[in-house]
Amino acid sequence: MSARIRCVTVEALDPYTLATWWAGVLDRTLHDDDFPGDPEAVLLAPPGDGSDLLFVQVTERQPAKSGIHLDLEPTDRTRDAEVERLLALGAGLVADRRRPDGTGWVVFADPEGNQFCVTRGAAERAATAVGSGE
Repeated sequence: MSARIRCVTVEALDPYTLATWWAGVLDRTLHDDDFPGDPEAVLLAPPGDGSDLLFVQVTERQPAKSGIHLDLEPTDRTRDAEVERLLALGAGLVADRRRPDGTGWVVFADPEGNQFCVTRGAAERAATAVGSGE
């Protein structure tokens, strides 16, 4: 028997606020039982489309970077358009690793400093027939 990822857990000082921010990034909704001040918030994945994100409250951020982060792949826009959208939403730019040949990715931080990356989407990769380097 195999396993599947039910959810990815993200530590947060303010789970509801951070989950709400990610809801805007991923165009998802929060669970009906989640409210401001709750110690947990669940960002629901669309049926059959990935794992939920579970935001759990911690009292302080750990100084070491987590070994787990999200890699986002745009579904209806280019990577560069997604980069601009995320910056407008308040994501912090950590590192721009885009290459002149179109490969590469961009590293961001969410409002609480959790890092995530944005790669090219499937359509962009197929258009250049480059599937690696991201």
